[in-house]
Amino acid sequence: MRLADRTAFITGGGRGIGRAAALAFAHEGARVFVVARTTSEVERVAAEVRAERGDDAAAHAVCDVADPGSVAQAFAAAAEFFGRGTDILVNNAGVAESSKFAETTDEFWRRHLDINLSGTFYCMRVAVPAMVARGWGRVINIASIAGKTGAPYIAAYAASKHGVLGLTRSVALETAAKGVTVNAVCPGYVDTDMTTRAVENIRAKTGRGAAEALEAIKGMSPQRRLVTPEEVAALALLLASEEGRGITGQAINIDGGAVLY
Repeated sequence: MRLADRTAFITGGGRGIGRAAALAFAHEGARVFVVARTTSEVERVAAEVRAERGDDAAAHAVCDVADPGSVAQAFAAAAEFFGRGTDILVNNAGVAESSKFAETTDEFWRRHLDINLSGTFYCMRVAVPAMVARGWGRVINIASIAGKTGAPYIAAYAASKHGVLGLTRSVALETAAKGVTVNAVCPGYVDTDMTTRAVENIRAKTGRGAAEALEAIKGMSPQRRLVTPEEVAALALLLASEEGRGITGQAINIDGGAVLY
């Protein structure tokens, strides 16, 4: 097993990419601790893992990554469950909403930066020093191709994800010689609830039917399809494994060829 005896802390772990990562990591031998703001979702994912791997393979907690106190409590609970620190951190929790730039409120702006960027920072601030002390660690930040490009109506989201890439690269260079890798995964549109909400937003604002709106989103990819959560999880698994130890400071696209840098 590629992650035998490793421990993984996964934010936004109750559905979509976070759930897929939890299942993939557990299948490869990791013990996983999944957190999100919705209790029922993380309970369900932890139960899925335990059904395959046993009662000591997974646990969960409610955590608001935008609150550093909540983050600290969740990591403390994970350390108690694992009996030691976290080896692998997957920062997947996020929010993606759209607004015309001129109509972007302070609250809207802060929500995106607080969750997407500060939440990633808060989790890394707890996890990375302990990884460095042990001489081994993996940080995988789920960013977005919006972290490399701009697009209309997503200024707050794009800014937050650009920030995640800067954070990723800077910490990667600080830890490169210390057994820790830090990378970002940049998906395009993924077949998750976030894309479902994007379809509804297009439908509401343009009058298009849901099927037409979905086809428009698929058309943004040269492959004319949505990426699956399992594809993103497979890339995260590579980055978390020993085979991925030479990869650090990277922002790797998984978008069907939509962005070529």
